[in-house]
Amino acid sequence: MKRIVLFVTALFAALSLPAQQQMRTEKNSEIVREVTVEGDFVVVGGGLAGVCAAVSAARHGVPTVLIQDRPVLGGNASSEMRMGICGAKSDQDYEAGILEEMQIRNFRYNPLQRYTLWDDAIYSTVVMEPNIRLLLNTSVNGVVMDGERIAAVKAWNTNNYTRYTVKGKMFADCSGDGILRLSGAKFRHGRENPEEFGEDYLQTGGDAKTMGNSILLQLRKTKEHHPFTAPEWAYHFTDADFDYEKPSSGIPGVKFNYKKLYPKDNNFWWIEFGGEFDTIADALDIQFELKRIAYGVWEYMKNHPDGRCRDYDLDWIGSLPGKRESTRYVGPHILTQGDVMSGGHFEDVIAYGGWTLDDHDPEAFHKKGRISVEHNPPVPFGIPFDCLYSVNVPNLLFAGRDISATHMGLSSTRVMATCALLGQAAGTGAYVALKYDTTPAGVRHDHIAELQDILEDDDCMLPFRWRKVSPLTLSAKTAPENEPLRNGIDRKYDGEDNGVWVPAGDLSMEYSWKKPQTLTGVRLIFDSDFVYRGKRMRKLEATTERVEMPKMMAKSFRIEARYKKEWKTVYECGENIKRLVKVSFDAPVKADAIRLVVTETWGDSSAHVFAFDVL
Repeated sequence: MKRIVLFVTALFAALSLPAQQQMRTEKNSEIVREVTVEGDFVVVGGGLAGVCAAVSAARHGVPTVLIQDRPVLGGNASSEMRMGICGAKSDQDYEAGILEEMQIRNFRYNPLQRYTLWDDAIYSTVVMEPNIRLLLNTSVNGVVMDGERIAAVKAWNTNNYTRYTVKGKMFADCSGDGILRLSGAKFRHGRENPEEFGEDYLQTGGDAKTMGNSILLQLRKTKEHHPFTAPEWAYHFTDADFDYEKPSSGIPGVKFNYKKLYPKDNNFWWIEFGGEFDTIADALDIQFELKRIAYGVWEYMKNHPDGRCRDYDLDWIGSLPGKRESTRYVGPHILTQGDVMSGGHFEDVIAYGGWTLDDHDPEAFHKKGRISVEHNPPVPFGIPFDCLYSVNVPNLLFAGRDISATHMGLSSTRVMATCALLGQAAGTGAYVALKYDTTPAGVRHDHIAELQDILEDDDCMLPFRWRKVSPLTLSAKTAPENEPLRNGIDRKYDGEDNGVWVPAGDLSMEYSWKKPQTLTGVRLIFDSDFVYRGKRMRKLEATTERVEMPKMMAKSFRIEARYKKEWKTVYECGENIKRLVKVSFDAPVKADAIRLVVTETWGDSSAHVFAFDVL
């Protein structure tokens, strides 16, 4: 609450009215302002990757500027596009970190799962960080170089008629389209020849074709049937347009996907177009074609004589297409099909994926037959830091769908939960680089272990290893049933619970030492229910069904410390909505014992706790 008050106070100070001025005219006032903004870290793009990059750096004390060319944050996940947040296809490998924090916040303040309120759950996560300067409706259109390094970006804000020069020391391109290629950074756009990296899942390549864009539909349940008439300029489909064979692959681990012209799941990803064009330069034409397809598809489905959509009305149709692919930067390592299928065992692993290698045909909707092929990889597979920074622009990082990968490698890493992990890794990498006054390459060479430890401490699981538990925690004495709290595994994994169930009011979650210790804080991981995937928004917009907070998560708790046989409360939380809780005591605490007391959960009689670390 204290941080919110400080933020609001600072906001009103910034918006204080100037002294009364004379009326403005063309003779005494500027029409377009020129404003310079400075930050140590500049993030371009406010999708999930950019948000997680900015927030992660800011929380480690880095003055950060986040530039977003839309009025809302969230990118493909926002109310403007409403794409599903996909990631690792395994509950035990569910993505945590900043993404999970935003999703729980959304549950608390948006129980009806309205997309416009989801936008503001993301927005809240950003504006509550005092180290972030957020520029919405601001498009980057230039780069200022200092030798090989980026010194600043130029940007234009359409709402306040302002040209910005945003100076920084470290930059991250999370725009998806790679606008910071204006720096001269090396990049690729299109499909490699299969022979270049031995990618046998790719049947053809050596061209500029990509996966296409999609416009989605959201439906509403209704009790009455009303026929639908599409606009005159839309397509008008018949059964003949969708009359073709739909064979399965017949190969274990390989799935063929086709258009799904039924309301089941309300998942219209296959309204896709643009892969044979330039998804950046031809964006306006692609948008119009997708509108023609989308209205035509709904008219066909709604009015079909078999009645498949009699119980649905069209509630929303997208205007801004969601992109799957455009441009990819070149980093020291290019992630390939082989890397994904072998599990990604990298020394510099900083994130993971677990979506299929899901390659969409460039013809997309206009192709008769299968329009995507999925190959199941190991889950999870590691992604290295060497995929997140430029080979020739020393202070350029990137995260999201523009990382260093082949077309086929990207087909798995492009999904948004994976992009969020990549963003958090890039933002934390920027912090480490600035801490040591080095480059991302310098972080990779000299500080990669520190970067990995910080990510794990911030609740980002890294594959093939587990988090290091604090020495104070390991040196303490505790009851045998509390031992899972200090194994470094902050989730259920491979059949092991790795947590402790503690009834509200119970005093058994205690650590003690023979001699008093100086304690500065604690780190807690509460169970936020990874199994329930409803956190990732609904495909039906209008519903009265409310979601609930994870019932096994602690709602209120306190930390008590003992010194000279006397217990005192050193921290208390009245309404917790976080899985990861980091507590820094107002002053160091001298104690020979410490305990966590959960006073209330969000519904269960007991709270499920995965970690209780003493710092």
